Amino acid sequence: MRRLITRAPSHVLKTRNKRHFSSQAQIAEPDTVREITKILSQKNWQQLLDSSDVPNKLNLDLVRSVLHQNRANDPIRLLSFFFWTEHRMGTRQLDLNILSLLVVLLSNSKLYGPASDIIQRMINGSKSSFEVLSAIHSLYRECDEFVYDGVVSNMLIDGYRKMGLLNEAVDLFVYDKGFVFVPSIFSRNALLRDLLKGKKMEMFWKVWSKMNEMKVDLNVYTYTTVIDAHFKVNNVEEGKKVFSEMGERGCSPNVVTYNVVVGGLCRAGCIDEAIELKNLMIEKGLVPDSYTYVNLMYGFCARKRFRDAKLVLLEMTGKGLKLDAMAYNVLIDGMVKQGDVEEAFRVKDELVASGNQIDLVIYNTLLNGFCKSGKMEKAREVIDEITRMGIEPNARTYTSLIEGHCRERNMVSAFVLLNKMKKKNLAPSVFTYSVIINGLCHCGDLRQVNAILGEMIMRGLKPNAIIYTNLISAYSKKNRLEEARKMLDGMIEERIAPDVFCYNSLIIGLCKAKRMEEAKNYLAEMLGRGLKPNSYTYRAFVHGYCMAGEMQQAGRFFDEMLDCGLVYDDVIYTTIIDGHCKEGNIAEAFSTFRCMLARGILPDVQTYSVLIDGLTKNLKLQEALKIFSELLEKGLVPDVYTYNSLITGFCKKGDVEKAKTLFHSILEKGLIPDSVTFAMLIDGYCKSGDLTEAFRLFDEMSQRGLPPNSLVYNALLSRCCREEKLEQALELFQDMMQKGLASILSLNTLLEVLCRNDKLLEAHQLLLEGQIMPDHTTYTTLIDQHCKRQNMNKAKQLFSEMKERNLMPTTKTYTLLLNGYSRMGNRPEVFVLFEEMVAKGIEPDKFTYYAMIDAYCKEGNLKEALKLKDLILEKGL
Repeated sequence: MRRLITRAPSHVLKTRNKRHFSSQAQIAEPDTVREITKILSQKNWQQLLDSSDVPNKLNLDLVRSVLHQNRANDPIRLLSFFFWTEHRMGTRQLDLNILSLLVVLLSNSKLYGPASDIIQRMINGSKSSFEVLSAIHSLYRECDEFVYDGVVSNMLIDGYRKMGLLNEAVDLFVYDKGFVFVPSIFSRNALLRDLLKGKKMEMFWKVWSKMNEMKVDLNVYTYTTVIDAHFKVNNVEEGKKVFSEMGERGCSPNVVTYNVVVGGLCRAGCIDEAIELKNLMIEKGLVPDSYTYVNLMYGFCARKRFRDAKLVLLEMTGKGLKLDAMAYNVLIDGMVKQGDVEEAFRVKDELVASGNQIDLVIYNTLLNGFCKSGKMEKAREVIDEITRMGIEPNARTYTSLIEGHCRERNMVSAFVLLNKMKKKNLAPSVFTYSVIINGLCHCGDLRQVNAILGEMIMRGLKPNAIIYTNLISAYSKKNRLEEARKMLDGMIEERIAPDVFCYNSLIIGLCKAKRMEEAKNYLAEMLGRGLKPNSYTYRAFVHGYCMAGEMQQAGRFFDEMLDCGLVYDDVIYTTIIDGHCKEGNIAEAFSTFRCMLARGILPDVQTYSVLIDGLTKNLKLQEALKIFSELLEKGLVPDVYTYNSLITGFCKKGDVEKAKTLFHSILEKGLIPDSVTFAMLIDGYCKSGDLTEAFRLFDEMSQRGLPPNSLVYNALLSRCCREEKLEQALELFQDMMQKGLASILSLNTLLEVLCRNDKLLEAHQLLLEGQIMPDHTTYTTLIDQHCKRQNMNKAKQLFSEMKERNLMPTTKTYTLLLNGYSRMGNRPEVFVLFEEMVAKGIEPDKFTYYAMIDAYCKEGNLKEALKLKDLILEKGL
C-alpha cells in the first residue's frame, strides 16, 4: 500500500511531539526503571532479568523509560534488551518513539545495519511516511545530546527506495522538514537511478528540480543519470546541453557518460554526431569500450548503413576489444530488420569462426528474419543448427516458425508446431495466438478461428487489439458484417479502445455492401471517440457511393477529404471517373480527369482503361481510340482489360476486323488474352456471319487452356442455328450440357431451329431429357409448330402442361392457339380461349384481334367484328 506524507506545519510538528515525549517518558515506576538499569550494567543481565519479577511488570511505558534512561549506554545491549522485552511480552511492538530512539542510537554508533533493520520495521508498520519522519524528527528535538548528521534521514529515504516505495521516498526527499537536511550524494543518485529505471519520469524531474534548488554538489554519476533521462524521453538537445554544462562546471565525463550520450545520439538518429563524440572521447584520453562500439553499430544499423556498422565492428576488433554475442546480435538484428537476412547469416558464421558461442537469442533473431521474409528453407537450416548445437528451442523459437508457416498459409504445419510447443510445456503467448488467428483469417478459415479463440481464452489469455482488428477485418472482407459488428462490440466491452483501422475495416465492408447509412453511423461513432478519419475511410465512402450510383454523395466525401489535407492519389480519382462512366456521364468523367491532371497526379493504366471502357460502352469508339493513343504516347503499357474494352466496343459496332487487329496487338505485346477477349471476338465473328473464324478462335481458346464460358457457347450455338447447321448445333448443346453451361436460352435457341426444320421428335426429346426446366418460350415454340401442323390436341396438351407448371401463357401463346383453332374451324374453342385470355388480364395485340375478327366474320357476326376493328383503332394498334 502506498504511504503518503501528510503535510503538517512545523510548529504543530514541534509542539505535538514535544508533548508526546515529555509525558510518555515519565509514566513508568521510577523504582522499576532503576532496578532494570542496574541489572543492565551486569554481564549476565538477561539471566538476572529472567529470574526477577521484572517480566511481570513489563509494558511499553516501562521499556520506553528504560531506553531513555540508558541512552548513553551500549546501544547493542539496549537493542538486545528491546528484543528481550518483545519476547517476554509475546508481541512484536510498533512504538515509533522507541524505534526512533533505537535507530538514532545505532546510527550514532555507526551500527548502520541494525539501524536499517529497525527502519524497515518502522516503514512496514506505519500508516504514512510522515508518521515515521515525525517520530525521528521529534527525537532529535527532545534529546539535545543527539547531533543530527542526516544519516538517519538518508537511511529512511533509502529504506523506502529499496522497498520499491518510490513515491514515498520522493515525498520525503522534497518535503520541507523545518530543519536542515541535505540528503547524501549517494541517496540522491540512487533515487534518481531507481526513478529512471522505473520510468517514473515525473518524479525524476521533481527530485532533480529539488536538487538544483538545494544547490547540492553533483558528481559524474549524477550528471550521467540526468543526461540519460533526457535522451530516454527524446529530449536530445537538453541532454547535450547538460553534457556541456557538466564540463563547464569542472566535472569531467567518464567513459560511461560518453557511452550514454553516444547511445542517446544513435537512438535519435544523430549517428554522425555520435562518431564525432567518440573521436573527442579518444582525444580526451578516454578509451572507448565495447558499449561505445555496440551503440555505434546500433545507430548505423538503424539508419541502414550496414557497411559502416561492419567497419565499426572491424575497428572494435582492431582495438583488441572482446567480440561478444551482444555486439554481433546488434549487427545481425539490424540486417534482419532491413530484410538482408542472407548477410545476417554470413555475419553469424563470422561470429562462429571467431570462436564465439552462439546463443538462442541470435538464432531466434535469424529465425524471425527468415520466417518474416518467407524463406522457410533457411529457417529450417537454422532449426537444424540449433538442434546440432544442443540448444533447446523456447516459445519465441516456435512462435517465429508458426508465423513463417502462417505467412505461407500453411496452417497444417503451423498447428503441428503449436501442438509440439504445448507438449514441451511451452505456453503459447497472446502473440502466438495472434499469429495463428491472423493466418486463419488470411486463409478465410473463420470457422477454426473461433476454436482457437476459445482455447486462448480458456488458457486465461485475453485477445488484444491486434486480434480483434484482424477478426473485424476478416469478417468484413467475407461480408459477414454482423459478426464483424459483434467483434467490435466485444472489443469495447473488454475496454480495448478500437483504433481507426478497426473502424475502417467495418466501414469498408459496409460500403462494399452498399450499406452506406450504417457505414455513416460507424463514422459518427468513430468521430465521437476522438478518432480522425484517414484516407482509407474517405476512400471507402467514395467507392461505396460510386458503386451505388450516388455520385453527388461521393463528391461530397471526396471534397471533405481534400479539405482535411489528406493524401489523395490516382486510385481515388479513378474510382470517381469509373462511377461517372457507369452512370453514362462521360462529360463529368473527363472533368474529373482534367482536375486530376491539374493537381499534378499522373494517371496510370487503370485510369485510362476506365475512361476507354466508359467511352466504348457508350459506343464513342473514336474518342476511345484517341485516349488509347494518349496512353501509348505516355509510355504506359495497356493491359488485357484495356484491350478487352476496345474489342468489345468494336465487336458491338460490327467492326470485327478492327477488333481482330487489336487482338493481334495483345499477342505482339506479350500479353495473354483471357476468356473475355476470346468471348467478345467469337461473339463478334458469329454476329458478322464468319462462323469459320469463330470456331478457329474457339479451338485456340481451348489450346490456351481457357475454358469457354456460356457466352461463347451461346454465340456459336445461335450462329449455327441461324445458318441451320443442326449437327454442329446439337454437338455444341451436348457439350454445354456436360459442362453445366446449358441454359434455357440455349435450349430455346436449339428448339426453335429444330421446329423450323420440322424436327419435332428431336425437339420433344430434348424436352424429355429434363436437365433444363422449360419456360413459357419453350412451350410457345412447340405449340406454334403443332398449331401449324393442325395438331391441336398436342398443342392443347402442351398448353395444359404449361399451366400445370405455373408458367403464364403470353399473348403470343394465346394468339397461336386462336389461329390454330380458327384454321381448323373450331370457332367455339376460339371464343372460349379469348374469354380466358381477357379474364386472366393478358392484353391482346393486333394479331390477336385479327384472329378474332376473322373468326367473327366467318361466323357472320359482323357486329362483334366491327367492334374489335374500332377497338384496334382506339388503342392505336
